[in-house]
Amino acid sequence: MDVEVNLIAVLVAGLSSMVVGSVWYTPKVFGNSWARLAKVKMDRKVSNREMTVLMGSTLVASIITAYILAHVAYLSNQFFGNAFLQDSLTTAFWLWLGFTAARIYVHDAFESRPLKLTVMNAAHELLTVLVMGLVIGLIGV
Repeated sequence: MDVEVNLIAVLVAGLSSMVVGSVWYTPKVFGNSWARLAKVKMDRKVSNREMTVLMGSTLVASIITAYILAHVAYLSNQFFGNAFLQDSLTTAFWLWLGFTAARIYVHDAFESRPLKLTVMNAAHELLTVLVMGLVIGLIGV
């Protein structure tokens, strides 16, 4: 079976994660709470090179996530035969639950991170992959 992945949808979905993150971590949304719980200094000076590497690697990781989501959404759609949008969104949810939320919880539990931080990070990731699934589902294969 050939798996069809729309690379434009993958690129747009990858970029969407940057938009979600920039809104989510705005100080007036969750940025201040997240920084306090994660013990991150928001006023830390970051060099242009460091920011370029950070943002570039984040974009690459997001594109990889979007590609895997599109790939598995295609397989789900071939199996279930629902509307592609529906299968993209449900695939995003189940992948998030099994591979992101569960792993964040285990990781954070052993680091004794505050439960509020764990929930905040997991919720951010849920929103991120659901937006990716929305983009992939709307643009289609």
